[in-house]
Amino acid sequence: MAKNFGMKEYMKGALLLTVAALIVKILSAVYRVPFQNLVGDRGFYIYQQVYPFISFFIVWTSGGFAVAISKMLADAQSMPDVEQRKNLIKRTVFQYLTLLSIIFYFILFFGSDMLAQLMGDAQLATLLRTGSYVALFMPIIALMKGHFQANSDMTPVASAQVIEQFVRVVIILLGASFIMTTSQSLYAAGNAAVIGTVIGEIAGVIILLYFSRGIKMIPGKVNSKGQKWPIIKEVTILSLSVSMSSLLLLCFQLADSFTVFSLLLESGIEEMQAMKMKGIYDRGQPLVQLGIIIASSLSLAIVPLVAYQSKKMDGRGAAPFIQLTYRVSLLLGVAASIGLMAVMPYVNVMLFESDSLSSILMVYVLQIIPLSVILTFTAILQGMNKLKFPAFILIIAIVFKFIGNHLFIPKSGVLGAAIASNVGLFFCGCCLLIYLKKLLKVKLANREFYIKLGLSCGSMILTIILLDMISRMVFSSLSGRIGAVIIGGSLIVAGAFVYLTFVAKARVLKEKEWFLVPFGRRMAAYQLFLNKKK
Repeated sequence: MAKNFGMKEYMKGALLLTVAALIVKILSAVYRVPFQNLVGDRGFYIYQQVYPFISFFIVWTSGGFAVAISKMLADAQSMPDVEQRKNLIKRTVFQYLTLLSIIFYFILFFGSDMLAQLMGDAQLATLLRTGSYVALFMPIIALMKGHFQANSDMTPVASAQVIEQFVRVVIILLGASFIMTTSQSLYAAGNAAVIGTVIGEIAGVIILLYFSRGIKMIPGKVNSKGQKWPIIKEVTILSLSVSMSSLLLLCFQLADSFTVFSLLLESGIEEMQAMKMKGIYDRGQPLVQLGIIIASSLSLAIVPLVAYQSKKMDGRGAAPFIQLTYRVSLLLGVAASIGLMAVMPYVNVMLFESDSLSSILMVYVLQIIPLSVILTFTAILQGMNKLKFPAFILIIAIVFKFIGNHLFIPKSGVLGAAIASNVGLFFCGCCLLIYLKKLLKVKLANREFYIKLGLSCGSMILTIILLDMISRMVFSSLSGRIGAVIIGGSLIVAGAFVYLTFVAKARVLKEKEWFLVPFGRRMAAYQLFLNKKK
């Protein structure tokens, strides 16, 4: 790390990355709605089939390898021959990533026809070939981000992340809009979206190169003396461990890409209908992403805090922060999931113009609850340097998902895919909960918290049901998207207000705890107002 490193600089840098990641995640979730509106459910199916292949490299590079490199460079600071060690790490990792990127490029580009056939749709091959170029940017992006993070210079990393995503979203929407007003080819629109991702990566590289001018990122030949293999092993394990919670979601989506459409065809559903059903099922992804945004920001913020407290006080000082993070992630994750379920028909019409398969999407968004826990727990365990068991559990969850799809989809269609996801994620969340409790040997939350959480959810659901009944009578003439926006929007606002008011009045979290939560100051002030003695 930088020589003037301290907790203040550490947290300042972490906050900057957290804000940048939050913006990126919001953009990633939000752009899918206008994109689906432009291309329809079949067009959305086409894009979502290839999206996890491409995003896998982006996540592993930006969220995995970059962090792993920064940690290894920071650790090298305390070793003899610091500069030589850093140069060895940089050169070895760059060579390793270059080899990996070429392998992944060849797999996607030359294996595109085979992968498309495995997914049951040969026309997806073109999109996979276009997306394969993303893999080629892995080495330089990871090395530059890792270098800046190791030196506590988060501005280039945060800037690259935001600009990369912004450029990507703009090109995806403009490209889809242009194609749908000209050729109206859904596969061409999907390919334009993939091109947007590639150009976004190029924009990120340009920004990082701008900030790194004058810095020699790739050292010349260094004396390795057989030290390369330990570096390769360490960077692989660290990169996978750091990005495993994000890669879990992508692996679930990959399982869906390979199984949902093909199994629907095997069960006798006509091809166009199967595409449409998969596209509607995929509407759940942006909803889940929006639901876990707070948990994601918490997970990003908690890693440096837990790591710092664990080293400072032999792990005991981290327990209160871990307990708070768990309670906040559950508090918001349950609210988002249950709230979305209660208003799903309106949300479906409001965002996607139809209420098709709303009951299935209600099952789908249950994922928000275990994901909120998984994201925070994997981040906490990462901060505690406990990585092997979480990785093992996540692999089992992926296996559960893949097997579950084959078991449930032939009998229940896309509902079976949603059930398989929930089974895998709830299993994963419960295992991580048990493991973390054993490590800490403390309760993460008491019985009173769970009772208040249940009552808060009950008050929200009751409010939504009653207001929905009244709205249907008063606004019976309203229909379609406008009606969904007015009624659904009102229900969302009312439900959120009642939930947060109950949470504040019951003091589910203490005021001082809210101050430690990102954007929690307003909630603390509201809680003090509700509970002040008259």
